Amino acid sequence: MKIVVDADACPVKAEIAETAGALNVPAVMVSSYNHRLPDYPGVTNVQVDASDQSADLYIANRIARGDVLITGDYGLATIGLAKGARVLSPRGMLYTDENIDRLLEERHYSAKRRRAGGRTKGPKPFTAEDRNRFQQVLTKVLRDLQENAPI
Repeated sequence: MKIVVDADACPVKAEIAETAGALNVPAVMVSSYNHRLPDYPGVTNVQVDASDQSADLYIANRIARGDVLITGDYGLATIGLAKGARVLSPRGMLYTDENIDRLLEERHYSAKRRRAGGRTKGPKPFTAEDRNRFQQVLTKVLRDLQENAPI
């Protein structure tokens, strides 16, 4: 088991590093060369080229059953779910087979509206409460995976 992070725009890198260290779970943060990743103890930083989907492709080719993927990208979340990973958003929402189709559909309709000249709301400002919720959910997911790991 490892934590894999789509780190380009991830606002909870410090929380991931702290939780991974506390629970002794390896973490890999993947970003393009355009983004500087801080060094955290026990976290491996991987930088890929700056093309649009390089980080996503790197992650998609390496994520495995039992891993934890952290991303705000619904497409990458879908790939993670298909490969048997647990997938979380940086706000602590657990992506599941039951909610990912609705999220993808909402994204599609928002993009369609914007192409037609309409406006859509952006995300709410990221808060300390979001950070706390994320860290609680990540801790719960990791402990659950550790307790239920095959022997």
